[in-house]
Amino acid sequence: MIRVLLVDDQPLIRSGFRAFLDLEDDIEVVAEAADGQQALEHAREHLPDIALIDIQMPVMDGIEATRRIAADPALAGVHVVILTNYGLDEYVFDALRAGAAGFLVKDILPEDFLHAVRVAARGDALLAPSITRKLINRYVAQPLPTGAGTGLDQLTGREREAVLLVAQGLSNDEIAGRMVISPLTAKTHINRAMAKLHARDRAQLVVLAYESGLVTPRTS
Repeated sequence: MIRVLLVDDQPLIRSGFRAFLDLEDDIEVVAEAADGQQALEHAREHLPDIALIDIQMPVMDGIEATRRIAADPALAGVHVVILTNYGLDEYVFDALRAGAAGFLVKDILPEDFLHAVRVAARGDALLAPSITRKLINRYVAQPLPTGAGTGLDQLTGREREAVLLVAQGLSNDEIAGRMVISPLTAKTHINRAMAKLHARDRAQLVVLAYESGLVTPRTS
């Protein structure tokens, strides 16, 4: 059973998402919150697998809530997925660095939304193609931050290849197919790359790939 926490200051948005989720036998909405502070409290009480969090909310915004959830060892099993009205805005990068495991736009189709929840629960990357494309455009237009790319020289060739495919938004099964290896081996390559690059999750691995220059428009 996938346990979900819904966080949005608009009751109609929450009820809409809940209506989709409640129809599924393998998904349970364990709590709802109207701001980031409530999200933290419910996350600690219910320990959901997924926290679907809006960015702009009163009291505490989604980025700060994400940061606090990611920093709490007791909430290590909670995957934060950011809900946004736009494909990309100025908050997305901050949220990724804060520890968000992925992003969904609110106009997503119901069947894609349900699939995304299940993907996130497995720990796979969850970046919509439109967001990934804009991530590429934004990062190649910015200077690299100090220290970006530290640890890249420690990656093996296969680990680099896996990171490139993660940055394209591929799942473990898709990466395994591209690399002609088993899904378990693909996951091992990705986990080792994450450890070497000190990435908390796959979304942050994507960020590091862009920041370091490992991924460019030609390789993505």
